[in-house]
Amino acid sequence: MRIISGSLGGRKIYPPAKMPYTRPTTDIAKEGLFNILQTRIDFYGAKTLDLFGGTGSISYELASRGAADLTIVEKDTTMCQFIKKNIADLKIGNANIVRMDVFSFLETATAKYDFIFAGPPYALNTIDELPKIIVSKNLIAEEGYFVLEHTPRNDYEKYAGFSFKRNYGTTVFSFFAPSPKGE
Repeated sequence: MRIISGSLGGRKIYPPAKMPYTRPTTDIAKEGLFNILQTRIDFYGAKTLDLFGGTGSISYELASRGAADLTIVEKDTTMCQFIKKNIADLKIGNANIVRMDVFSFLETATAKYDFIFAGPPYALNTIDELPKIIVSKNLIAEEGYFVLEHTPRNDYEKYAGFSFKRNYGTTVFSFFAPSPKGE
């Protein structure tokens, strides 16, 4: 796993050997995602939210590209410790790691984020609730995006805020923009 671009570009991250609930976004899919985003979002100074933080890979990439405020939500203790270690090793000083269930976090969330990413376990049976909650609570800042990573079996084209999707084999990214009044 590597950081693709920015001030930390080229740095390698070595995830723990045993990650029972974590499926890191592949470097190819991550590179494709950030190629799409680089023309749509200026990450410099951005406020970001990484749900199901896992290895922290997406947040390291965001920090490398200048994000100013990183919130990473991950409930697994081992993965939280792994993220904290990497944040320290990479000298990222603007990260807040929240050890909590994502849905519990979203219940009380009120802040707006320039970029929200969710890479939940593909077997999560409540995955379809994520875009509903995020869009209805107006958590996406103006001109921001929420990106949901999922498999081709999920389809969000009729969901409020849906903008477009990109497919990278078994990985699909659905992009959501702010929706008027959270409709």
